[in-house]
Amino acid sequence: MKTYHLYGIGAALVDTEIEINDQELNALGVEKGLMTLVDADRQQELMDKLSGHLVHASQASGGSACNSVIAAAYFGANNYYSCKVANDEHGDFFMNDIKSAGVDADFSSEKSPGVTGKCLVLISPDAERSMNTNLGISETLSVSELNESALSQSQYFYAEGYLVTSDTGRAAAIAGRKIAENNEVKTALSFSDPGMVSFFRDGLSEMLGDGVDLIFCNEAEALGWAQSENIDDAISALKKISKTFAITLGAKGALVFDGEQLHTIAGHKVNAVDTNGAGDMFAGAFLYAITHGYDFQQAGNLASLAAAEVVSQYGPRLAGPRHQELLAQLA
Repeated sequence: MKTYHLYGIGAALVDTEIEINDQELNALGVEKGLMTLVDADRQQELMDKLSGHLVHASQASGGSACNSVIAAAYFGANNYYSCKVANDEHGDFFMNDIKSAGVDADFSSEKSPGVTGKCLVLISPDAERSMNTNLGISETLSVSELNESALSQSQYFYAEGYLVTSDTGRAAAIAGRKIAENNEVKTALSFSDPGMVSFFRDGLSEMLGDGVDLIFCNEAEALGWAQSENIDDAISALKKISKTFAITLGAKGALVFDGEQLHTIAGHKVNAVDTNGAGDMFAGAFLYAITHGYDFQQAGNLASLAAAEVVSQYGPRLAGPRHQELLAQLA
């Protein structure tokens, strides 16, 4: 019997969300719909210029894998998260926040000097999110942050594709995958962002190794990986690098492949206001489901429902009790 359902690794970021229109995005020189890495000065410049805008999301721990791990925990999974925060106010906040969500982590080690990562999320009227991320100390996340004992006692090892941008982070993801493979722990990877597929393909290939058990991606990332505009080509390309996968299709739902059969998952019509965290929620709900006896069709149905719920509100996470309500609604 494994101790943890899910062991995640990724950046530790404190998120701020701000509403903005397309003209303002252009004026600020922000590329719409992508995650852009920025230094502290550029992030502060953006914050200063947007100081009069309404901040919709209260401060919360963030980062792609973190959002997924917390979502899975709220559904009922027992999870561990590896990350790196600095010895500052935001680092303390981040670790306290994931602890309050019921996620286990290395809470006792002394934190390093530096600055904890932050993500500025700009939300357009069409609900698209454009992220400007200063990784801070997360850029130096390394194999030192891996907990081999916790990882070996997990059902799934889950790494975010964003780790590909850091040499030490990529090495940590690769080391984690190898530890998982040696301990019969299943491996999962999120492509995270179309930019990761376009600009860091070789690094993602390193992280994939000889292939993983499960990949999460959206339609743009899948097509980018296949270097094709045809979804069937994308499906064929993903089958070469993963035993199973899930391709999210936004409002259209998703396609999930269980290793034998491709399932079409229905979307849910909602008034979308903020797509930030939709893919993270899908992955978290899906990972909870497949580690709790759901088949891929059922897991996809829960994940699609939860992702639709997230995009109908501001912020990448749902209130804790809402997860159990969604389980009851699906049942």
